[in-house]
Amino acid sequence: MSETVEPILEVRGVQKFFDGRQVLKDINLMVAPGETVVVLGPSGCGKSTLLRVIIGEHAPDAGHVYMWGEDVCCASAERLDRLRQRFGVLFQSGALYSSMTVGENVALPLREHTDLDDQIIEMVVKMKLELVGLRDFENLMPSQISGGMRKRVGLARAIARDPQILFYDEPTSGLDPIATSVIGQLIIDLRTKLGVTSIVVTHDMKSALRIGDRIAMLYGGEFIAVGTPEDFRNPTDERVRQFVEGLADGPIPLRVSKTNYLSDLLGVGQPDGQ
Repeated sequence: MSETVEPILEVRGVQKFFDGRQVLKDINLMVAPGETVVVLGPSGCGKSTLLRVIIGEHAPDAGHVYMWGEDVCCASAERLDRLRQRFGVLFQSGALYSSMTVGENVALPLREHTDLDDQIIEMVVKMKLELVGLRDFENLMPSQISGGMRKRVGLARAIARDPQILFYDEPTSGLDPIATSVIGQLIIDLRTKLGVTSIVVTHDMKSALRIGDRIAMLYGGEFIAVGTPEDFRNPTDERVRQFVEGLADGPIPLRVSKTNYLSDLLGVGQPDGQ
């Protein structure tokens, strides 16, 4: 990111612990307006935790998160609610209400946070569903459409109020290659056509290389590499190379437990080597 551009989002020195285990270690990240940053890494590395800290769902144990120059971590509940109205979130499952139609799901944030007339809301819903290619599905229930379609509906709901920042939590998880490509193209289109800033949390290497302006790889609770997609196509860090190439053998182990297996079975639970 150019140093002359004021960041729309800044993560500064964020740390997070759960039950004495450090999940995030001194995380720093700056995101420019209109930029797409992909937070990449293996399952369980802290990606979703970082996302939840950024959007104010979890409070960090140290550090700060700034959006539009405001400290999310110190914001009152009322102020945090106002900040959240300026960004959208696409959750991993789509998080649609099963008792509402597709159109009602997309209309929900408009009905809750605006005073728009029903006729205007209906027009906005049609526009947002058109953007994700699902305008004809407005009256169907979530159970009547595919998983990929549900994620696209979730995206339509996330952009219903024209947010400046969009957060995506594993947007292509569980999707077939065609649906994955469609979601990726939608992320690109929202950036190029609407100027939306995007932070995409994923372990999908192919999608990351396609959609990201920059990629930040998280491992062991810290960023071990931050660079362009081209940097990640030719990595020098062996951990990054193992992840990019999907290698079973390498510095990133399959086994992540810190206790000795036999000791754990016997109820001792001593760390290896003790």
